[in-house]
Amino acid sequence: MKTRFARMSLKNKIRFSILAGIVAVSVAVALLTRWILVSSLTGELILRGSAIAHSVAERGGAFVLDKDTPKLLSLIFDEAKLMERDRLVSYIFVTGQHGDVLAHTFTRPFPEALEGVRGLAPENGRMVNGVFLDERAVSDIAVPIKEGLYRIGTVHVGLSQDHIDRLVAKLRITFLGFISLIILLLFFISSRLSRNITRPLTRLTRISDELSRGNFDIPLDLAGQEAGWTPSSCPAYRNTDLPCWNLDETGTAERPQDPESLHTCRQCSFYRKREGDEVVQLADSFRNMVWSIKLYRRRLSESEGKYRSLFDAGPDPVFVVDLADGTIIDANPRALDLYGYPKQELIGKPFLELGPESNREFLAQFRAAGLSAGSCVYRPKMIHYRKGSQPFYVNVHACPTAYRGRTAVILAVTDVTEMMEKDAQLIQASKMKSLGEMSAGIAHELNQPLNAIKMGSEFFLLMAERDLEVSREQFAEVAREISLQVDRAAEIIQTLRSFGRKAELARETLDPNVPVRAVLGLVGRQFELDSVRFELDLADDLPPIMAQNNRLQQVFFNLVTNARDAVNERAAAEGAAFRKMLRLSSRLDGNRVVIAVEDNGPGIPEDFRDKIFEPFFTTKEAGQGMGLGLAISYGIVRDYGGDIRIQARPGGGTVFCVSFPARAETRTEMHGQG
Repeated sequence: MKTRFARMSLKNKIRFSILAGIVAVSVAVALLTRWILVSSLTGELILRGSAIAHSVAERGGAFVLDKDTPKLLSLIFDEAKLMERDRLVSYIFVTGQHGDVLAHTFTRPFPEALEGVRGLAPENGRMVNGVFLDERAVSDIAVPIKEGLYRIGTVHVGLSQDHIDRLVAKLRITFLGFISLIILLLFFISSRLSRNITRPLTRLTRISDELSRGNFDIPLDLAGQEAGWTPSSCPAYRNTDLPCWNLDETGTAERPQDPESLHTCRQCSFYRKREGDEVVQLADSFRNMVWSIKLYRRRLSESEGKYRSLFDAGPDPVFVVDLADGTIIDANPRALDLYGYPKQELIGKPFLELGPESNREFLAQFRAAGLSAGSCVYRPKMIHYRKGSQPFYVNVHACPTAYRGRTAVILAVTDVTEMMEKDAQLIQASKMKSLGEMSAGIAHELNQPLNAIKMGSEFFLLMAERDLEVSREQFAEVAREISLQVDRAAEIIQTLRSFGRKAELARETLDPNVPVRAVLGLVGRQFELDSVRFELDLADDLPPIMAQNNRLQQVFFNLVTNARDAVNERAAAEGAAFRKMLRLSSRLDGNRVVIAVEDNGPGIPEDFRDKIFEPFFTTKEAGQGMGLGLAISYGIVRDYGGDIRIQARPGGGTVFCVSFPARAETRTEMHGQG
């Protein structure tokens, strides 16, 4: 019963609740009224019977004393048949002082059923007993006949119970009819009342069902407020970037004092509260909520369309990759063109297949970080492959996101192959220029072993021309020296060949001191000819870094040649007494390896430090430099995740600090092996 009631609609609940209350009250009232009416009617009839009995007792006392039975009999017949009493009075009989029947209204012998009440003496002036006469219930009312203080007889009046029951039944039917009429009337009123109460709720339910089905164009006329006004008339409907209340907030020169008024659009029917009961207020709140949802849904739809257009029309490839399994969920047309795959083949393809060397670590970093805010990653110059395993270089900018219920990564890819080829050409040209600058020092460096070889060969020739005998020990010593000088010349040539070779963008585990020593091997002799004194402080236990030796040689070559130019500039200004000094050091700072190139030149002005790495910016005189060396060096260092910072040196001079992330795991392995 409770479950069935819970399943009812609110209208039926209200209707049946009111009806149940009415029925309960009506039944209680009916029972109470019936008890009052029946009791009153019965009492009234008893009083009427008693009145008839007293009338007979007063008027018949003399006849009892005179034993005038005919007159006594006439008297009780007159009382019994007077007017409508024959339907109420079943009998009247009078008994004497000793219970003998003096007169009665029966047309037959005195019934034996009344023998039980015939001799009873009434007390307190009246006695009422129930008897059955001819199988019918009768209320026997006995009243004494007195003469002075003595009772000389008794009058018995029998009231028909059938007559009383008929009167009670008549009253019951009349009353039940009246109650039924009242119930029907109240039921009709309750139905109308429940329907009026639940009508707004029914309308809210219908609108909610339509909204849940995606029909947001359903009219929101919850109380007829939209009459004469359409939602498209609202400015915010046409311009979803402009919510209604902003019209008031931005369009009013003087802002109103009441902040709530800012949320009321003067041109819209929405966002206005009407006066009314709680249901009306609920309807207004629901309408405002739906209107806001419509506006923001429309804005969301436009935003999705706009970003879909940007996604499809973007000039660079864009991928959406499922972070869980690394498969490509979506890709724009530019990605299909660049990578050469049809869409049905690219969707569902593992993203690792586009760049096995770089994408694995890239996705692992996102899986470790999750969808935390601000975890976007930029990776420059990664190797990817077109269909057919054709490599090319890309810059990748990726951010985590949620895509169709899945954790994903959106990657914007930029093809930088052409730019890198131009960079490589520029670096190679810079190397050739550096080799030209080093030619004097290299010639001097090569001249020394050549001179030694010349002297050895001339010694052998002289001894042969003079036919002199060369001892075995002398021959071995001179031949060993010639061999050493040939090795030294070959080493110089190998270093020059390595430096001049076109470097590829590759990463290898590298001791950070190796490129520093290689550069010093190339330029050290030349710098000594310029009276530049070197101080070398390289730490021996540095962890390796991920870089490429040939490219880092270009970096340190640019830094030391710039330092040499700086100290020469200061020496020219201060004279021969100035001691030109370069200091190269390496150290571990936290988890980064730092290599510092320090000079005691004039230093770099504070205003130029932010521009020193810009291409074609130089502080040298015209013709002394193109301003590309530091820009190229900065690009190479950034390719390996490094950084270059400039510090002022006490007493003048500059310190260039080049730092790279250390390979901690490799360092641990190296220490473990050591």
